[in-house]
Amino acid sequence: MKIIIANNSHASYAEIICNTIEESAKVRGTGIARRTPEYIIEKMEKGNAVIALEDEKFAGFCYIETWSHDKYVANSGLIVHPAFRNHGLAKEIKNVIFEHSRTKYPNAKIFGITTGLAVMKINYELGYQPVTFSELTDDETFWKGCQGCKNYDILTRTERKMCLCTGMLYDPEKKKESKKFEKPKSISKFNEKAFQRLKHIKQTLFYKKEKAKK
Repeated sequence: MKIIIANNSHASYAEIICNTIEESAKVRGTGIARRTPEYIIEKMEKGNAVIALEDEKFAGFCYIETWSHDKYVANSGLIVHPAFRNHGLAKEIKNVIFEHSRTKYPNAKIFGITTGLAVMKINYELGYQPVTFSELTDDETFWKGCQGCKNYDILTRTERKMCLCTGMLYDPEKKKESKKFEKPKSISKFNEKAFQRLKHIKQTLFYKKEKAKK
C-alpha cells in the first residue's frame, strides 16, 4: 500500500473517488453527497490531494480545501474504498494529508466538521480541539458546500451556530503555546462517550423542534 501526493497522472481515478464518496454519504445518511470528477482532478493538479493505492487499485483519498485567503484549511473528502476498510487506512491517509497541509500552509488553521466518531478520534489525536462554528471560517463558499447535506436546514435554522456535525480545529499558534503546558497522554485521551453524548443531545434537540413544528 502506498499513500502519495496525487497529481494529474491520477486523474483516471476521479470517477471512482466521486462514486465512493457518494455511496458512503448515502450509507451514513449525512454528509456532502457529491463531488464532480473535474473538481477532484483540479485538486490533484494543484497538489492538494493524497491518494492511497494497492498496486494500481484505488484504496483511499483525501483532499485539501483552502478558505479566507489560505488562513483556513480543511482536509475534506476522506474516503476509503469498502474493500480496504477496517485496517486503519483512514487514519494513515489523514496523517499524510494533515502533514502535507501543515507543510504547504504552515500558518493556516486546519479545521473540519463531521458527525463520525472515528474521524473525530483521528482529528483529536492529531491535535484538533472541538470548537464552536464561530471559530471556523466565515467564508460563504465553504458553508454553501453544506447545501448537499440533508441536515442543511438545521444549519440555516440556527444561523450557522450549530448542526449535527461537530466542529474541530487545529490552531498552529495555540498548539505552540499548549506544548509548554501539555498534559500527559493518559489525561488527554479522546473521550468517545462524551462525543456520543454530545451527538445524542444535538439529535434530540433538533428532532424535538421538528415534532413541535408538525
